[in-house]
Amino acid sequence: MAVPAISLPAKITLSKHPQFETFKHRLLRLADAGRLSDLISTLDLMSHRGIPADLLTYSSLLKSSIRSRDLHLGKLIHRHLLHSGLPLDAIVTNSLIALYSKCGDWDTACLIFDQMGANRNLVSWTTMISSAARSNMERTAIGMFCEMLELGFIPNEYTFCSVIQACSSSEFVWIGLVVLGFGIKTGFWQEEVSVGSALIDMFAKNGDLGSARKVFDGMLVRNLVVWTLMITRYAQFGCGEKAIELFVDMCLDGHEPDPFSMSSVLAACAEVGSLHVGKQLHSLAIRIGLALDVCVGCSLVSMYAKCVFGLMDDSRRVFEGMPAHNVMSWTALIAGYVQSGHDEEALELFGDMIREGEIQPNHFTYSSILKACANLSEANIGEQVYGHVVKLGLTIVNFIGNSLVTMYAKSGRMDEARKAFEMLYEKNLVSYNAIVDGYVKNSNSEQAFELIHQIQGSDFGASAFTFASLLSAAASIGIMGKGQQLHAQLLKSGYEYDTCISNALVSMYSKCGNIEDAVQAFQEMEDRNTISWTSMITGLAKHGHAIKALELFHNMVAAGAKPNDITYIAVLSACSHVGLVSEGRKHFRSMKNDHGIIPRMEHYACMVDLLGRAGRLEEAIDFISSMPVKADALLWRTLLSACRTHGHTEFGERAAREILDQEPDDPSAYVLLSNLYAMGGQWGKVAMIRSGMKEKSMNKEAGLSWIETEGSIHKFHAGDTSHRRSEEIYEKLDELATEIKRLGYVSDTSSVLHDVDDELKEKYVWQHSERLAVAFGLISTSASKPIRIFKNLRVCGDCHTAMKFMSMVAGREIILRDSNRFHRIKDGNCSCGDYW
Repeated sequence: MAVPAISLPAKITLSKHPQFETFKHRLLRLADAGRLSDLISTLDLMSHRGIPADLLTYSSLLKSSIRSRDLHLGKLIHRHLLHSGLPLDAIVTNSLIALYSKCGDWDTACLIFDQMGANRNLVSWTTMISSAARSNMERTAIGMFCEMLELGFIPNEYTFCSVIQACSSSEFVWIGLVVLGFGIKTGFWQEEVSVGSALIDMFAKNGDLGSARKVFDGMLVRNLVVWTLMITRYAQFGCGEKAIELFVDMCLDGHEPDPFSMSSVLAACAEVGSLHVGKQLHSLAIRIGLALDVCVGCSLVSMYAKCVFGLMDDSRRVFEGMPAHNVMSWTALIAGYVQSGHDEEALELFGDMIREGEIQPNHFTYSSILKACANLSEANIGEQVYGHVVKLGLTIVNFIGNSLVTMYAKSGRMDEARKAFEMLYEKNLVSYNAIVDGYVKNSNSEQAFELIHQIQGSDFGASAFTFASLLSAAASIGIMGKGQQLHAQLLKSGYEYDTCISNALVSMYSKCGNIEDAVQAFQEMEDRNTISWTSMITGLAKHGHAIKALELFHNMVAAGAKPNDITYIAVLSACSHVGLVSEGRKHFRSMKNDHGIIPRMEHYACMVDLLGRAGRLEEAIDFISSMPVKADALLWRTLLSACRTHGHTEFGERAAREILDQEPDDPSAYVLLSNLYAMGGQWGKVAMIRSGMKEKSMNKEAGLSWIETEGSIHKFHAGDTSHRRSEEIYEKLDELATEIKRLGYVSDTSSVLHDVDDELKEKYVWQHSERLAVAFGLISTSASKPIRIFKNLRVCGDCHTAMKFMSMVAGREIILRDSNRFHRIKDGNCSCGDYW
């Protein structure tokens, strides 16, 4: 619609028609009721009868259109206004600017504003600045503010609030500081609540809660809105304790909480896990009549769910006591069940919500339910839920798509996860983190690394979580080269002081066989948490530095860090690796007596492993019998492995029976028992077990070793001839065999499970995958570097011995990571001390 040039003449007084007031009131009622067609018909009727509306009426109608954001109605009113021939004043023109700018027609708003010329007033400028700020045109808003100042206009509180909103992005927050200085000089900061609130919000959105608090403390007038804003920002940015303290100060200052401040402080209690304070707030809400408010009820449901992990009784009672439910209350309870690990109950509750039919789930509800399906690996149910999402047209909601990606990934269906990822309407960092983490958890690190290039090429870049997931991927398959590249990239991205990243670095270097760099990463950490200490203790233990691991544990306790159940698994494993039985017993008792940690099955398995490795098999049996819980297959598997090591057939047979009673299709029990019989030369029993496995279609996991060279992974199976340098590898093996035999190496073929002659057994053993990897490492890597080998199974005794001789012959350090630990072999000695 063309907009004619606007001139603003002096005020003209016109006589009014006798029926004007009647029609005016009718127009305003129709506008308030949203009866568009009747309103336009009334304007047409007035025009036909020669009863012109005045500028005040048109201004009121335009303001009604602005409130309802009805651009179509506003345009029709604007057209009638132009046809009326009335000379437009500043009030009506500003209303037109507000109409078009607030309804998204920025070009028309600018056209009207430009045509005002010298007739623009402070309201005109403020309207344009405010609309630009709300439309994410921060640069335009700030530019117009500066132009307004140059023309001599003095901002009011509304102008200040608008330009401060434009400065809330990180790019322009420095300009916000200038505006703050201007606000101090003009007195608006301390005396105008709206300006102070805008400044608090600007600083808070940029993570500067300290400056936000300074603004808050400097305000001379603080109403309930300002208190609530500061409390809310504290709660949202992880400062729950400060939020609670400020809420108390608010009450002492004489302000009675409203539903918004109460909801915010309850969220803060949930953040810090303060159930005691949460209950006091619940009591206060009851006393002042807020407990029945839906918003407060939802916050109470969430607070109880987060503060009492695993127990949802209080949350359910609050939910059932609410006089009315909305989608927020249903979603709060469903999300609480999911967060507390009660995923099946969440699905049941979702079913109740659907069956009642009064309230439709929203995108938050569906996101929580998809998370429940992911946790339960119930992709089929998740697909049905997603069908509802499609019907409701919510597929473009980003975080629902992200939840779908996570669900498929947790169910191991990475092809579907990738399809869901590619179908996302708009991928964000959470989307990339979900698919990367899925690939990592499903042992597909190569695909995870491919995505890092896409992430770094995006607008948002990689987050700390992305880097941590990718470092975990590098650690899982032992590709230290890729881990070092990621280390360099995260340093450039400014994440070197992030605790989560530092923990991932410690774990990555440790699992890749570089304990020295792991120690360095740990020592350079500015802020260590329980995970930091536990990762380092685990790394030292796995690398054969058990004494140092135990010393670090004592340092951890002395530093005030609280050990958790994972820490004690690392400590007990350290004791097991070097046979410190008494020390292990002491720590096992200490975990409950001194730290209140109830032993889990993994801790009992560590104790059985400790006793079993030390050859105290009868003590291990007695320990199992004294356990307050029934031993699971993992624990009996640990005992069976020890029986195989020490050749104790009777206990081994008992352990195998226990395993097969609980997991009849577990091939490892058959394999370990077969190994035990083979060591004793009981080939008939070996054949019987192998025949039984064949009948049940069970296969022993094939041994696989790999080595990284020049950014590539080279994999080997026993007797493998598929490698392109296979001929050179076997030539090197033959050369090594000759040289180590001269030094006194004698093959131990007890691990061969075939009843064949010794020469053939020796051939089988000599072609084990880890030896092929060592030979390849010798012909393809620099002599100055250690050879780092990774194996999916436990290294056999003869390979361990052979590699000690190889290290002497080749003058190289060999670092082998098997399924249990690291073996650092140099000059004929191993870090395990042959105790493994």
